Amino acid sequence: MFDRFGSDDPGDGDDYETARKRMVGTVASRVDDDRVLEALESVPRHEFVPSDRRGDAYADRPLPIGEGQTISAPHMVAIMADRLALEAGESVLEIGTGCGYHAAVTAELVGAAHVYSVEYGEELAEDARKRLEETGYGEVSVRVGDGRKGWAEHAPYDAAYFTCATAELPDPVVEQVRPGGRILAPIGSGFQTLVKATKRADGSLERTEHGGVRFVRMRG
Repeated sequence: MFDRFGSDDPGDGDDYETARKRMVGTVASRVDDDRVLEALESVPRHEFVPSDRRGDAYADRPLPIGEGQTISAPHMVAIMADRLALEAGESVLEIGTGCGYHAAVTAELVGAAHVYSVEYGEELAEDARKRLEETGYGEVSVRVGDGRKGWAEHAPYDAAYFTCATAELPDPVVEQVRPGGRILAPIGSGFQTLVKATKRADGSLERTEHGGVRFVRMRG
């Protein structure tokens, strides 16, 4: 298990790189796709957490980012990316930008210009845009809005995922995913289950469950 890297900002790129490689090593057994691990190793997670949390950036646990929201633990980001089986060039809708870290990992897999993210909090969205731009993922599109409505302008999507828990998959998001596309979301209010849904040609969903999870609840 990855131990806490330290409570102070190391202030050294090599130290962050070492910590990031150790983090990837801790989650490697949870995923099947090596490209996911490469994406995790490429994204500087410490740039997406509050400055006073950077010493914990590569610990495998969620961290607060403000407004009652969190950045997901690295293993959960890895598991979600792995379950979606994303391919380069696929169009992806993210519900819940947060700090922008998960979007950056997705961008490594499909290309930043193919990632569209909806964030409920205006300040979080603005901060995420800034971080994404500064870290080389400026082509990720971020807008402020209610994630339940998705982002129809750029539909259809090959895949969509939620970084927050929802009681059920919102119809607009399902409609915006193409037939054959995939949706991944924590479903539930108290107890949550990570559910993957594949959209059939007739619009219905084939669902599989991937274990119990704990996410912040969707706002709005």
